[in-house]
Formats: sequence, C-alpha cells, structure tokens
Amino acid sequence: MASESQRDEDIFESQFIDMYLSEYASISSIVREALPFELLATVGGVIAGIIFSGMTNELEMIPGLIVIYPGVLGLRGNISSTLGSRLGSAIHMGLITTLDRKNPELMNNISGSLLLSFIMAVMLGFLGHFVTIALGFESAGIFKLILICTISAVTSGIILSFVAVLLAIGTFRFGFDPDNVVTPSIATIGDIVSMYMLFLSAKLVVMF
Repeated sequence: MASESQRDEDIFESQFIDMYLSEYASISSIVREALPFELLATVGGVIAGIIFSGMTNELEMIPGLIVIYPGVLGLRGNISSTLGSRLGSAIHMGLITTLDRKNPELMNNISGSLLLSFIMAVMLGFLGHFVTIALGFESAGIFKLILICTISAVTSGIILSFVAVLLAIGTFRFGFDPDNVVTPSIATIGDIVSMYMLFLSAKLVVMF
C-alpha cells in the first residue's frame, strides 16, 4: 500500500515537473514573455538619457551632480529589481496573493526596500561629495548632494515599490511568470522615474 502511494506521488511529481518545464521554463516561453519587456527596457534607457540631457543648467549649478547620476540609476535599479524578484518568489510560494497591507510578507519587502533606498542614498551623497573633490572638481556640498540623493531615491522608491507589487501580482494572475516580466519592467520604469525624480530634486535644491 505504501509502495503504491509512493509510486503515485512520484508519477504526480514527474507530471508536475514536465508541465512546469513545458509551460514556464521552456526556451520559447522565456523568450516570448521576456523579449517585449527587454525591448521596452532599451527604450526606457533612451528616455532616461533624454531627461538627463535636459539637466544642463542643474549640472552646471550643482557640481558633483554628474558624479551621483550613475549611482542613483544603479541604486534604484538594483533595489527595485531585487524587490521584484522577492515578490515573484513569494507569489510562487503562495505567500502573497493580493495587494493586502496586512500581509507581513508584502509589507516587510516594501519597508525593507525603502529603508535600503534611504541608507544607500545617504552613502551615495557622501561618496559623490568626496569623489568629486578627489577628482579635483568643486563640489556643491555634502548636504546638497545627500539631500538630492535622498529625495530622488525615496520618492522613486515609493513609486516603484507600488508598481512592482502591481506588476508581480497582475502578471501572475494573467498567467505570466513574474520572474520574466517584473525585473526588466522595473528596470525600464526605474530608469525613467529615477531620472525624473533626480531632475526634480536638483531643481528643488537649486530653488532653495
């Protein structure tokens, strides 16, 4: 009796693995789901560059801004993409099913992402100041650079956290694998949102 039960479990497991490989892990499925979003990611990078090209005045008025620019984009992309991956794993495990503020798994992931954004933004402001000076250029000041990094990182982090949650839950409900969709999508949206928030933060600091 036990051997028959074990055999049935082995057959079910084998069928489940075959179904998973054919539906979610096949080469055609991965390419079909990921390719459109990878193309959008490329377009998003171009749009972020266009926004950056409009920051000429801010770059001249805030020495050191061009030094923190790559760091802000990398910071936002790394943290938000990691959040998207963690949400995808949690959804596959059944820990997250809806946008529920009482779900500790969901809220811990979002809170951790925002806290990381704040900590890394402060460190990036410090580094941007000292690297600018080390390269022999004039810096706008450690306070201004930290303020710009913090405002842009936290505001874009809030926006992208909300987008990541909606994307992860929504794509899974429509039968897509969040791991193939969320990361490139967040990378695209993250570049645009981070660049725009950096632009607004720099303008705000210049005004005051």
